[in-house]
Amino acid sequence: MKRLFFKIKTESMSHNRIALKGGSYSLLMTGTVLAILVVVNIFASVLPAAATQYDISSTKLYSITSNTKVVVNSLKKDVTIYWIVQADKEDDVIENLLAKYENLSDHIKVVKKNPDVYPTFADQYTSEEVPNNSLVVECSDRNRFISYNDIYLTEENMSSYSADQSFDGEGAITSAIDYVVSEELPGLYILEGHGETELSSVFKEQIEKENMETITFSLLNEDNVPKEADCVLIYGPTSDISAEEKDMLTEYVTGGGKLMVLAGPLKEGKLKNLYSLLEDYNVEVTDGIVVESDRERYAFQAPYVLLPEILSSEITKPLIEENYYTIMPIAQGLKVRDTSGTVTEILTTSETAFSKIAGYDISSYEKEDGDADGPFALAVSVDCQNEGQIVWFTSSNLLDDMYNSYSSGANLDLGMNALSILIGEREAVAIRSKSLSYHYLAISESTASLLKIIMIGVFPLVFLGAGVYMIISRRRRQNEPV
Repeated sequence: MKRLFFKIKTESMSHNRIALKGGSYSLLMTGTVLAILVVVNIFASVLPAAATQYDISSTKLYSITSNTKVVVNSLKKDVTIYWIVQADKEDDVIENLLAKYENLSDHIKVVKKNPDVYPTFADQYTSEEVPNNSLVVECSDRNRFISYNDIYLTEENMSSYSADQSFDGEGAITSAIDYVVSEELPGLYILEGHGETELSSVFKEQIEKENMETITFSLLNEDNVPKEADCVLIYGPTSDISAEEKDMLTEYVTGGGKLMVLAGPLKEGKLKNLYSLLEDYNVEVTDGIVVESDRERYAFQAPYVLLPEILSSEITKPLIEENYYTIMPIAQGLKVRDTSGTVTEILTTSETAFSKIAGYDISSYEKEDGDADGPFALAVSVDCQNEGQIVWFTSSNLLDDMYNSYSSGANLDLGMNALSILIGEREAVAIRSKSLSYHYLAISESTASLLKIIMIGVFPLVFLGAGVYMIISRRRRQNEPV
């Protein structure tokens, strides 16, 4: 009996020693892991945010593009970004973005200015109202004010009767940096004297954002197009140019100049001299207004509000990649007869489109005698001599605010892509705002009911059955004789 008691006691002590060793080992490993985690956290806390945070948002809201990196990394001047914000009211997204700019270059410094402490600070930069979280970008004697309302944008979506929200912080800041450090900005010369339409508000704002200086001029008191013009814009003329003006524009583009034209059919008269610029390159202008007979190629039950096919080109590539549709209202048709490859079609109609010779006096959308058969080009790019170039859109209303909204901004992107390529693409001008709008998945009622049954009924029963099976299996194994 004593031997048995001694044996049990020895075995108990042995188990205790093993348990003590295991406990000590576990305690040591736990302490080691905790120490490693503390060291890692201390090390991570001194790293820049760019190295410790990863942006998984679908629109890359917390990231900056390669365009910004090119602009910032090439800085040779010191830039100060004043952040006008009250204490404890900082916008997290803006704070994250400013930190990335500051980490990118030693030439960028972010300085907070509390309006409660410095109530008149912003007055030296703007006379506008200054909302909280607004910015001022300054370099030497140049500066630009960026309102909070220009960072978070709200735009009416006419197609869905709702408001789309987007974040344009990167575009606004990079554009401002490019502006304050640039000694010369590209000059966009806008022709006047022919009843030209005023630039649409969204087009004008985008031109300013992309740091293009606009200068209005007339060829009636000039001997030629100013040499300082990086690009000439003819926007919605309501009367024709003279033969002398046409000759000056021809000389300009054949000498390496860039020309962008938005000109649609007139209610009265024709743009004979203006369109003769295209005829020099074997592009024939068709009288009347283009009408589509294919229901999938026009919008809003209006056969003259066209949804053209977007052909691949340097100008249209971004739109094709994003599956955008442009809207071309009240357009004139072009027939490209060029065989030398000088003319590139950008937008085209369907094979069944035709041009109503009656123009604005249309009484029927059916094809009638005298109407011209399609297909037509609605926008072309022409390569001229000495690297000159013409981009031509056959609708004066392409960049109208309403139609741009209907196209979800695709019309403006198309126009700005063309203008940027003509002037010369700059890194700061290619940054678009990032959508903050939610896109919901629409499913049918039957699909919704099926998903409810699967999620609420089938999945729980499967997991319950698996649990019951595991318990029964374990009990069977325990009751089996050894």
